[in-house]
Amino acid sequence: MEALIFKIRLIILSWVHLRSHSGPISLVKHFSYKDIKKATDGFRRSIYNSSKRVVYRAKFQNGHAAIVKEVRAFEDQDDAAFYREVQLLGRLHHRHIAALNGFSSGPKRFLVFENMEKGSLKEHLSDPLMTPLNWRIRLQIAVGIAAALEYLHFFCDPPMYHVSVSSSTIMLDENFTAKLCDVSLLCSGENNNPIPTSKCSKECRDEICKHTIFQLGLLILELVTGQSSEDGGVDLVQWVQDSRLRRRSIHQMIDPDLGDNYDFRELKGLLAVAKMCVQSVHKPKVKTPQILWYLQKKLGRTRVVVY
Repeated sequence: MEALIFKIRLIILSWVHLRSHSGPISLVKHFSYKDIKKATDGFRRSIYNSSKRVVYRAKFQNGHAAIVKEVRAFEDQDDAAFYREVQLLGRLHHRHIAALNGFSSGPKRFLVFENMEKGSLKEHLSDPLMTPLNWRIRLQIAVGIAAALEYLHFFCDPPMYHVSVSSSTIMLDENFTAKLCDVSLLCSGENNNPIPTSKCSKECRDEICKHTIFQLGLLILELVTGQSSEDGGVDLVQWVQDSRLRRRSIHQMIDPDLGDNYDFRELKGLLAVAKMCVQSVHKPKVKTPQILWYLQKKLGRTRVVVY
């Protein structure tokens, strides 16, 4: 019966995707390179740095605070490809996806997103000086990010498959609402050259989806344990795959910041979903709506987000 309900849900989602678009393009402002440099204090206000992206805190002359991301994926792409990306990102409307407010196409290319007052999820899980996240907020983050992925894969036209899901790329607003901040139309093709996902083969898109679901599993494990999954989460994956999710084993792994302030039934259900996610690389039929459905079922709650 449950399998039938889920199949009907997938059919409805596919029908909605064929009949809908992501939404009207939001008003997106163009910033000069000089504006971006000044707002980021000469690019010294970095909050995340990797080979693929750099993220800065910014404060513009009018007092407007924002998050600025340098886009390196477009270094070998023409302006038309970048403007297409800006156009598509400007059409995304979801509570758990950072809203695009502006861009810069000067010597370097930047995207300007809404401000995230509470910083990154990683800071709250790893920095002892930050406010620890309670159990309820962690549950909301897991469900919210899963809902955002469903939206990107099934409610966007074209679907947005290239998403980085990690505690470093998830930011928290003033109400601790989690938002994905690394979404793109581009994916890695041959020799890691970025190409539009619309030109990826079905096999390529399936691999990207499986990797995204795997990342979601790592994120859930990080929310439960407080341990970093940035290195691929080998130890966490090994534990959840081998574990029978018994109380003693779970108690040894749970984030000490949580203490005893959690619901064990919800915790066990969350770990069961994480286990399914990290095993998704061997189960190509697992889709993001299925993950969200299982999350809501295991946690005994209805949909808690609005598109």
